[in-house]
Formats: sequence, C-alpha cells, structure tokens
Amino acid sequence: MPRKIIIDTDPGVDDTMAIFFALKSTALDVIGLTTIFGNVHTNLASTNAVRLMEIAGTPQIPVATGVANPLTRAFGGPVPFVHGDDGQGNIHLPPPQGKPIEQSAPEFIIEQIMSHPGEITLVPVGPLTNIAMALRLEPRITENVHEVVIMGGNALVPGNASPAAEANIRNDPEAADLVFGAPWPVTMVGLDVTHKVHMAPQHLDHYKTINNALAQHVARIVPHYRNYFESSFDMEGIYVHDSSAIAYVLDPTLFKTEQWPLRVETEGFSRGKTWPSIGKRTRPDWENRPLVNVCVEVDSPRLIDMEIAAMEA
Repeated sequence: MPRKIIIDTDPGVDDTMAIFFALKSTALDVIGLTTIFGNVHTNLASTNAVRLMEIAGTPQIPVATGVANPLTRAFGGPVPFVHGDDGQGNIHLPPPQGKPIEQSAPEFIIEQIMSHPGEITLVPVGPLTNIAMALRLEPRITENVHEVVIMGGNALVPGNASPAAEANIRNDPEAADLVFGAPWPVTMVGLDVTHKVHMAPQHLDHYKTINNALAQHVARIVPHYRNYFESSFDMEGIYVHDSSAIAYVLDPTLFKTEQWPLRVETEGFSRGKTWPSIGKRTRPDWENRPLVNVCVEVDSPRLIDMEIAAMEA
C-alpha cells in the first residue's frame, strides 16, 4: 500500500518540485495539501496549491488553507526575489478553476490523522504554524501520526534566512519549538543536508525534455529560482530543499542521521536557530525533550537521480 502523506506547503518553486516528486512516486499517496505563509502569503499559497493539483491532473486532492500569521507576531512577508511575486517564478498563470476546501488546515490535519491512526506521515516544508495549531487543538495526534518529516532547521551549519537560522523555522520559531518538543517521531531534513544536494544546470535543463505537464511546469518556473541561487551563492544550479524531505520519506537510507533533543531560539538575532544538545550531559533547557532524528549526511547523486526518475515515470 502506498504511504499516506499530507504536505504542508507554501508553494514556492521548490515546494512545487517536491509536490510533483511526491505525486509521481507510486510509493506515496498524497491525501491532501495544507497551506501556510512563507514563500508567499497563505491565500496565494492556496491558489498555487489548487493550480498545481490541476496541472498534475489530480484536482480531487483537497487543499486546506492554513493560518496567515505566526503564533506570536505578524508574518514578516514573502520572498519574491527567490520565488517570484506569484511564487511560481513570475510566470503569472491564470487563476485555477477549483478552490480550497472549507475546512482549515489544522482541522484537516487532525481529522485525517485521527481517522487513519498510524497511517499518516506529515511532511511540512514551510513554517510549522499549522502543525503547532493542530497539536494545540488535538494533542492526541502525537499518538496517532505515523511520522513527521520536516524540511527546515540547521543543526550544525549556518542559516540561510539569517546567519543563525533557516527560513522555515525563522518564520515561526515558537511553533517550531512546540513541534520539536512534542512526543512524536520527528525527522529534521535541514540545511545540514539540503545544502549538500546540488541540482546542476544539466539536471534542470533535463526537465524541459520530459514529456509531461508536471516536468514542463517545473521547467517554466525554475529559471527565476535558479537565478536567485546563482546570483547569491558561488554555484551553478540550485540547492534541493523541499524535495529532500520527500526523498527521506521514500528512502531514509539516502541519509545519515543523529538523534538529539532540539530547542529553537525565539529571541534576538539568533531567532529561529535550531540548537541540538550534543553529548551525554543533560542541560536544563533540553531536559525532558524528545530525541529528534536529524539528517547530517546525504547521498546527493542518488537523491537527484531518484527525483528525476520519478518525474520521468
């Protein structure tokens, strides 16, 4: 049986690549998308998610709109210089025909987990506010979820939204600290590995040659995203962020992991930093925190081959 997943997303070019990767992987059953602020505002994230389902030929997959702001403050705003004003590389497609469901994202997450105990994997690839809200509304989801695989965080490397913090966690550190501290199985697929997964120009150009609507859409939206990376970093191509979380769900052997309790900094210039407590010593602020499965190494060539092969299928 394919593994049931819910992708919590702020599409987003790399979100789009991850969503299509999941849809094209026969081992996964995407039972819904929930949307969140981050790369774009939440309402636009929902519009993009509905449109992506239509492009993929899966309009029956529900899209549930999430919250518009972090737990404790207003959203700081999207990043059009990375993903475009439309979140889709500034290609500005017409509105989708469908619309999100009436149920909110936290309510959808709770209903699906509680209706399918032990079967649902949550794959948040944006800020963790919807997940934290679901935890607050129904704490029993921790006992009934199969796994939570998060794209976000940075345990041993610098951040990308600031020198200290990764973007998804920095957008709502309070929510992230709740999620990492809950008693459920969590894997963090963060910058420790995603900055080691490099999709080179030849990989990106290959999308143009794949004869399906999903790959062709990626080929259209990725140039703006690629330009951001090549103008901001000493590289050609892109880092593979969100798709790395999908790859972990499909094949954890791609990654080496360590298990540490995590805290998230919520104050000052290090706001959003994910701090692991490494070693045998028990530190008060990490005491009684669950172990988080933190990805620290990755087989990048095999991961990229897996994603491209799925898109070709």
